[in-house]
Amino acid sequence: MFTIEHATLTDVGVRRSHNQDAHAVVLGRPEDSGRVGHVFVVADGMGGHAVGEMASAMAVSVIPHLYQKHASQGPAKALRIAFREANAAIHERGTKNPEFRDMGTTTTALVLREDGAWIGHVGDSRAYRIRDGRVEQLSFDHSLVWELARRKHVSPSQIQDVPNNVIVRSLGPAATVEVDVEGPHPFRTGDVFVICSDGLSGQVSDQELGAAASLLPPAEACRFLVDLANLHGGPDNITVAIVRVVEGASAGQAPPPRPPWYRRIPWPIGVLSLGVLFAAAATGLIYHQQTDLGELLFGLSALTLIAGIASLVIYHRREQQRLEMEEPEEPVHRRVYRHAPCSVDGPLLEKLARLEARLVHCAHERHWEVDWATYQRHHAAAKRARMAQDFETQFREMARALRPLVEALAKVRHKEEAFDPQWEPESPPDAGQS
Repeated sequence: MFTIEHATLTDVGVRRSHNQDAHAVVLGRPEDSGRVGHVFVVADGMGGHAVGEMASAMAVSVIPHLYQKHASQGPAKALRIAFREANAAIHERGTKNPEFRDMGTTTTALVLREDGAWIGHVGDSRAYRIRDGRVEQLSFDHSLVWELARRKHVSPSQIQDVPNNVIVRSLGPAATVEVDVEGPHPFRTGDVFVICSDGLSGQVSDQELGAAASLLPPAEACRFLVDLANLHGGPDNITVAIVRVVEGASAGQAPPPRPPWYRRIPWPIGVLSLGVLFAAAATGLIYHQQTDLGELLFGLSALTLIAGIASLVIYHRREQQRLEMEEPEEPVHRRVYRHAPCSVDGPLLEKLARLEARLVHCAHERHWEVDWATYQRHHAAAKRARMAQDFETQFREMARALRPLVEALAKVRHKEEAFDPQWEPESPPDAGQS
């Protein structure tokens, strides 16, 4: 078994008045978490305030429940059933009321089981794995930009003059939906998984996301990333779930053990085998002139063989019916769609320093109510780490020094007010390798 730490956070953002995002966490019970797994879901609703909120809330409610209900059929099939039933429920709700006609939601689910990490996905919310100083995107964006990039066999960053927010697949608008299922992705102690809405991935770079998620405790990392997205403009709702594997994990590294040989034999074959053994024993007894007992065993053998043949016919018919009722197994992929380094380096620390200096300047100039004692404590710790060239500790302390400044900004910031961090333009988050 493996042990995890996790945290989630959702935020309305700077420009929106309502939060159409939703998220859910359903942890497996200790006795079956390895088989069923821990479920994390993030959804980003579309179609207007109340409509989008309803769609995302339905998705994060239905999917974990149905996945757990069907987990015995395997994670891939259970995820597809859960997503398709959620789609059907959202679509039905949308068709019953003209005001709900455009309701839909993007949804990404992460399931951590003993055999690895599984991703269920529709839309442009994302799933990442962070390992050994690299951040890897495990989900494909169902957006117009990414679809055009796939058709042209280029990186999404090379697609120009196409809006980033055009979604080509989501739960709800259509009666049926194609669901991406990826897995099992191996994981080990120290790996970090992130799922988030595009309110985060669209504003925060891969390096920022990977560094924060890998170096800060999950709750702090969620808070820092949401703060960073809001400082970048916060034009959309922001939701993030971070899961760190902390102990005892080597999932997906080896195939699961096979059951004992006797559990792999169909029960009708066992009955027939028993009848043959009775017949052989009866023959031996008669050969040794124990006729009465031999005839009794022959009779028992005949009854057992008849029961075995009948049970074999029943078993065969049931298997045929099961195969006819089952949907054909759909292919399951396991890909890393983009990857990029996320180690802490000089440019990242300089960027945070400029952001911190800008916030401090605004705080003094506009007389914000800042918890200066907390700020000074972490600011001083960051300076000591810089002198010792301990860049990871410096990053942690700089992130913690930003928190009281961002809290003060939030108290005075209005929806129409944009914070200008005053740093140089950089490559967008989609500029990573594909």
